[in-house]
Amino acid sequence: DVYKRQVSTQSTWGYYKPNNMYSTTLKVCVSGAGGQIAYSFLPMLCSGQVFGDKTCIELRLLDIPQVVENLKGLALELQDCAFPLLKDVQIGGDPNEMFKDLDVAILIGGFPRLKGMERRDLLDKNGKIFITQGQALNNHAKSTCKILVVANPANTNCWILQQNAPKIPKQNFTCLMRLDHNRATAQVALKSGVPIQEVRNVIIWGNHSTTQYPDVNHGTISGQPIRTVINDDTYLNSDFIERVQKRGAEILNTRGNSSVFSAAKAVADHLKDWCFGTPEGSWVSMGIVSDGSYGCLLYTSDAADDLLCVDLGGRRIIKKKK
Repeated sequence: DVYKRQVSTQSTWGYYKPNNMYSTTLKVCVSGAGGQIAYSFLPMLCSGQVFGDKTCIELRLLDIPQVVENLKGLALELQDCAFPLLKDVQIGGDPNEMFKDLDVAILIGGFPRLKGMERRDLLDKNGKIFITQGQALNNHAKSTCKILVVANPANTNCWILQQNAPKIPKQNFTCLMRLDHNRATAQVALKSGVPIQEVRNVIIWGNHSTTQYPDVNHGTISGQPIRTVINDDTYLNSDFIERVQKRGAEILNTRGNSSVFSAAKAVADHLKDWCFGTPEGSWVSMGIVSDGSYGCLLYTSDAADDLLCVDLGGRRIIKKKK
């Protein structure tokens, strides 16, 4: 659980060339390709909403062997969409084949979270999957490969993956916190009655779980501090935090399934901002390897340089620096 940081990004993806039409082709693998999140995400990827309308995609669809036959139908649908940016589609159940010379890995596949399950319950199920995939990335992907882990528990899965792929730089491993970030941003917008684009710079500290801390102390609404505009600390310190923390369970209990297209949108947002950078003066939440910044033992933040995080018996406590 060492993956947490708020980052205001600038593009570090050297192979992106924005001025040349179709000048770049990325080999992208999506695991869990037969699932609902991937089904919602793939049209965004192939239509240029993620890596732009000048980047072509050579797509690899990865899932467990029992599902590979079903991926043929997905490949047919992608063909029927006639995406100009989609150059090729491969399907398979072996990560050693699907990860060959890979530029981007989007690892959605994992044992699903069922009703009543906490993310810690998934660790035993998913550990072996990410050991295998980490080794496959290390042996077959490009050393410049960028990786996003979506399958829960995402923070721990990402750590397991990174530990098994030492050839790839640590900073190339990320896990999804953007869904929580988007949820917090949306709740602030709803509470204040403003368009979503007027809310900036919320922070999600901690894991993608019910222990996370949605932080509005550095965020703004139309340029003004969130706490000043909403003017309701009781709400922001209790109901708001609990709503964001438990939003996944709320959706699971309401619709009988986990978040799907909101998760797919968060994956697209994460990758787009990682590739292109965020607007000036803004940041987003994503899980990355802690580098020990700001005195943090486990989690760090570029967003809040007057905070520090300490570890007290496994609890992550955020305190103001004196």
